[in-house]
Amino acid sequence: MKRTLVKTLSATVIGTVLVLGSAHAASAGCYADYKAKQDNPLKLHYGVAELSGDCSAKAAKAELAPRVASEGWTLLTVLSVFGDEGLQERKESAGRYFLRY
Repeated sequence: MKRTLVKTLSATVIGTVLVLGSAHAASAGCYADYKAKQDNPLKLHYGVAELSGDCSAKAAKAELAPRVASEGWTLLTVLSVFGDEGLQERKESAGRYFLRY
């Protein structure tokens, strides 16, 4: 009886930890910083955007290209993808392109 209770409690605790860990990971933000350009006249900008899909450079490129294109920009490169921890340090550099697209 005592062993069964310990096993049940252990399984409950492990299950709770896994569920809470998954919920935290799902709520963590995913962002990309990127460079884009416009032609005639040439304009360049650095920006930061929140991603809604997979948190990878490849997915970021696919997600951001149409977003910036909607205002006449061409995505040049995705520099990196990062979580909430890298967001504030990029805010000043991105200026008006911080979370714009």
